[in-house]
Amino acid sequence: MRTIAVIGTRGFPGIQGGVEAHSCHLYTHMQDVRVRLYRRRAYLTEQSAQTFPNIEYIDLPSTRIKGFEAVWHTLLSVLHIMFHRPDVVHIHNIGPGMFAPLIRLMGLPVVLTYHSPNYEHSKWSAPARWLLRQCEKISLRSSNRVIFVNKYQMEKCGALEKSVFIPNGIDPVTRSNSTSFLDKHGITSGGYLLAVGRLTPEKGLEYLVEAANRLPQVNQLLIAGASDHDSAYRQSLERLDVNKKVIFTGFTSGEDLRQLYSHARAFVLPSVNEGFPMVLLEAMAYGLPILCSDIPGTRQVDLPEQDYFTVRDVDSLCAAITRLLNTPNEPQHYDLQHYNWQSIASQVQQQYDLAIR
Repeated sequence: MRTIAVIGTRGFPGIQGGVEAHSCHLYTHMQDVRVRLYRRRAYLTEQSAQTFPNIEYIDLPSTRIKGFEAVWHTLLSVLHIMFHRPDVVHIHNIGPGMFAPLIRLMGLPVVLTYHSPNYEHSKWSAPARWLLRQCEKISLRSSNRVIFVNKYQMEKCGALEKSVFIPNGIDPVTRSNSTSFLDKHGITSGGYLLAVGRLTPEKGLEYLVEAANRLPQVNQLLIAGASDHDSAYRQSLERLDVNKKVIFTGFTSGEDLRQLYSHARAFVLPSVNEGFPMVLLEAMAYGLPILCSDIPGTRQVDLPEQDYFTVRDVDSLCAAITRLLNTPNEPQHYDLQHYNWQSIASQVQQQYDLAIR
């Protein structure tokens, strides 16, 4: 049975983030492999104690210092890999991908998953964006196989012969009849717009908060997510919420998140930058009406044209919300057959075979 070392993610379960959610679904669906998951100790929660039969946790020291945490933790992980050699190293993200040449020098094959062009995120300084671009070049050149979750990004990077497009996935869901979490926060079932994601500038939540405050027909806006490093962005959102329509639930998962999806009037994704947002697939699985900013990451799924609005444009978002709220509140039906995690896990394991060969 092969051993797969996984680096470049903060870990799972119970840790916020799209890459973390992706990894949790992916590796728990894999068969006939041992997964050695390197986790960042500073991010572990009570939920992180949950175990899975085929997964071993290696919890190493880490920080929460933006720009340093990933480099430091990945370096420690690579040093551990040097003495505990797996069959394949799976790296998530182009930043940690800077260590791909070192891993190759150890004689180990590398599979890289390219989630998003991190250098496009506004939180990074100019020097940091330059460094991330160099990491992109290094990781693409040095990896044996490259998995893109975004077909547009794969084409942008040149669609190398060793590249393959494998999207994110979604497991079947069942709606929750309970409203205990909603009641706890004073949320009206069926009367709120829902946004889910980390509180970071690339999520574009300021445009949604401003739109909600402009429109009298919007009673409540639920934002389920927490800040990574500091609360400055959340504070800016709170200042924009002049009519006190926004409820911040923090990082929400499990049954609590299930309730939020089950009882929302609609789901809104106002991001300015995304790889392939898993929260979009989650909202589709729950049959919610959806509004998305028109960016390549949200165009990975086949939504009606009316579900898109112009990115960073509050007027366009207001018009889209008004149209949606004036239509009957009925469950939507989406074709999700191509986003099956079991099939996706099998495709990724095929990439391991190719990398080893």
